[in-house]
Amino acid sequence: MAEDAELKDEKIVEATVEEAPKTDEKFAKSGKKSKKHIEEVKAEEERQARKEERKKEEAEAEAKPKGAKPVTRPLIERRGKNYRKVAEKVEKGKIYSLEDAIKLAVETNPVKFDATVEAHVRLGVDPRQADQNIRTTVVLPNGNGKTVRVAVFAPLDEAKKAAAAGADIAEDEEFLKRLDKGTIDFDVLISTPAYMPKLGKYARMLGPKGLMPNPKAGTVTTDIEKAVKEAKAGKVEYRVDKQSIIHIGLGKVSFGADKLLENAKVFFDSLKAQKPASLKGNYVKSVYITTTMGPSIAAENIYG
Repeated sequence: MAEDAELKDEKIVEATVEEAPKTDEKFAKSGKKSKKHIEEVKAEEERQARKEERKKEEAEAEAKPKGAKPVTRPLIERRGKNYRKVAEKVEKGKIYSLEDAIKLAVETNPVKFDATVEAHVRLGVDPRQADQNIRTTVVLPNGNGKTVRVAVFAPLDEAKKAAAAGADIAEDEEFLKRLDKGTIDFDVLISTPAYMPKLGKYARMLGPKGLMPNPKAGTVTTDIEKAVKEAKAGKVEYRVDKQSIIHIGLGKVSFGADKLLENAKVFFDSLKAQKPASLKGNYVKSVYITTTMGPSIAAENIYG
């Protein structure tokens, strides 16, 4: 009986050993038979399986019938009631004379505040070419309706002259302390050529705001008094953007059509003078007059 019991115990042990998983699998140290490589292969297979599953789900989703296509209303229907009312005065497809376009812009101002009358001019230039990257200033005879705060960074004697000419801020080294604090309470900054190197460290702060003095804009000059008077009188800078378009404010609606037309003619004369000698084809492609939030009015292509 004891022998039968021992024989039975041996068979149970053997069966248990056979059923136990083998955990002593041997791997190569490197190569295709290494443990790391086998795990990577297995992970890649699982990833591919998930990818195929996603593709299958997407294909099934596309095969399902879709609902009705959403209806997109025309842009004019998405505008406000006042805008739609004044937009009816603008004849679609018509190109107005500059005088008529300005008069109509004043009449189609849909807002209660004193909006700016703007000109948007598409040019045939390539801004990537140095000689076609138009940037200059113009003094509008009736101003642009904005109160301009002028700051002057110049030697003390020049700063005193600037203050007498109407500059809001006219300082020497004290001006740099303002910039160190991050205080920018001016719209135009004028400096002398000798003081420009001192502003170099502030280029990243002033440049993106369009406040860095520039010779092309007339804000780097030795005649500080003249620059201050022009800035206060309505001198504005305009430049072509990456899409070859110039945007400029011609004045406020309250100016009336006559003063706005006078400003517009001075601007277009200035623009004509900037035509690059190397340009082939049309200089001015299109002109649109509008108020801040009003409808666009196509104006005559003055220079062709």
